Amino acid sequence: MENVSTVNEFLLLGLTSVQQLQPFFFVIFLIIYLINLVGNGAILVITILEPKLHSPMYFFLGNLSCLDICYSSVTLPKVLINLLSARRTISFLGCITQLYFFHFLGSTEAVLLAVMAFDRFAAICNPLRYPVIMSPKVCILLAAMAWITSIFNALVHSVMTARLNFCRSQELNHFFCDVKPLLELACSNTLLNQWLLFVVTGSVSMGAFFLTLLSYLYIICSLLLKHKSCRILHKALSTCASHFTVVCLFYGPVGFTYIRPASATSMTQDRMVAIVYSAVTPVLNPLIYTLRNKEVRLALKEIFGSKLFKDCRQHH
Repeated sequence: MENVSTVNEFLLLGLTSVQQLQPFFFVIFLIIYLINLVGNGAILVITILEPKLHSPMYFFLGNLSCLDICYSSVTLPKVLINLLSARRTISFLGCITQLYFFHFLGSTEAVLLAVMAFDRFAAICNPLRYPVIMSPKVCILLAAMAWITSIFNALVHSVMTARLNFCRSQELNHFFCDVKPLLELACSNTLLNQWLLFVVTGSVSMGAFFLTLLSYLYIICSLLLKHKSCRILHKALSTCASHFTVVCLFYGPVGFTYIRPASATSMTQDRMVAIVYSAVTPVLNPLIYTLRNKEVRLALKEIFGSKLFKDCRQHH
């Protein structure tokens, strides 16, 4: 029988063991994190300050931006600190806390993307009833549902992972604490944990994904049956293009990591894919929405452009 010892901390092996590459990675991830804070922060500000954007679509976009800031902040600050540190450790409690918030925010984003797809369905397929269907009260309830339902998913994984005995090693083959790399270190039976990861996370993410696809399918069918015009269909779907791009960027890496069965050789692949959904995707979201959305671009110019103009006049 293996010796079971109490683990007080884990050693995060990080992104690379090559010392010379660590300053390079530090600069890259610092730039990514700052762009994330500025980009998503700007969208959050304009959705609050600009009266023209006080609509359900931009209410949910503001929620998404807030989520992306929090999502990256769970992992990237620790990554940046570890890239400058000789000993890259994280306490057991800190590890489980990071795992909890990572899954909590990730699940919330999955549900929120489904809610945003439903909002587009209501706006395009039921334009006359849209103000009633997506009233301010309904929007708040839907956003609250996205945040609250994710508590259970994150709680299941964090509690079940914390109950495991870790005796093989304290070296975590990842740059942050996640379920799959922690299961690799456990000497307890992890079959239940793996089953929960597949079923619970799979149900939340894939359920939200299929609801998103269903909303788009209804949009396409409704427009084709009502108008039988490809031009109208193209115009309507162009308004959904930003959201659909974000959905693909989110679900691709997440599905690859959590729905695929774990294997000993998959950890390196998981680590590379994790960079995409924990660091790159939150940065791309504000860029996608500002580049494709005329109203967001105009609002950014009005708010930040007028502020810069005032600052210049005061300076002179």
